[in-house]
Amino acid sequence: MFALTSGQSSGSGADSRGRWLRASGGFVLPRWLRKPARFFARFVSGEIEAPPYTMAALSAGVIGAFSIYGAVIGGHLPSAVQAVTARTGFAIDEIRVSGNVETSEIDIFDRVGLDGWTSLVGFDPEEARQRIASLPWVETASVRKIYPATLEVKVVERAPYAIWQQGSRLSLIEENGEVIAPVSGSRHLALPLVVGAGAEGPAADFIAKVAAYPELASRIRGYVRISDRRWNLRLENGITIKLPEVGEDQAIADLLALDKDHALLSRDIETVDMRFGDRLIVKLSTDAAEAREASLKERLGKRYKPAERQI
Repeated sequence: MFALTSGQSSGSGADSRGRWLRASGGFVLPRWLRKPARFFARFVSGEIEAPPYTMAALSAGVIGAFSIYGAVIGGHLPSAVQAVTARTGFAIDEIRVSGNVETSEIDIFDRVGLDGWTSLVGFDPEEARQRIASLPWVETASVRKIYPATLEVKVVERAPYAIWQQGSRLSLIEENGEVIAPVSGSRHLALPLVVGAGAEGPAADFIAKVAAYPELASRIRGYVRISDRRWNLRLENGITIKLPEVGEDQAIADLLALDKDHALLSRDIETVDMRFGDRLIVKLSTDAAEAREASLKERLGKRYKPAERQI
């Protein structure tokens, strides 16, 4: 038997913390357990009758408990939560996307990973954010749940700086030289064109250097990296300017001075070679070379010698 009173007999009873203390003939229950114990004793003795369907409710509770336990052990609880909550008003039915220009919403929806009955309750926004951030144009992404049935996706895209050409392959690159994606369509054709292996890394610094000479920069069609050591400039009129490995600023200044005094860059020439510090080499175009030869032949007559035989 359990004593239901807190007797004060020496060496027995419950202390101030409600712990069980041994008393003569049994234990003294803590105060908070006495009412449940009285109810249980009356139920066992038959003074209180069980409500209808008590056994059915207990059976359902036991089965439910074992079902939940099995779902947890088997790893099926998240799926069960998804299924239940999706059908009680928490199924995702709207995705709000902002910040995307180059990235299509279809690609973002695909990375979110909805199946039509995905519940907002069990949805993992961090996993979705990582999948969206793996898209080529996406620099950063955030995914936020808005109850009861909306997802908010915000992306910040990478900024294209130039077009990098390697052979026949064209890629968009960032200012730091990182490749973003292949060029598609004519949307970015106004960006600077850099050509050659190794051109993507130093391109930004060199383009900024040339930009200090706007009268030249405005005429450039492409920046060509040669042997990862120096640059050629390809102008819109087809002229190629071969710059030296060092002293690029001085070479550009000399070139612009010649152009101002003699309209060098408007002449019928193919290349201006400035790689040698003591001289400048200009190569005429084929038509200009032929016209020059004809003019010399007419002027010199019998004294004329073809260019290839001249010393």
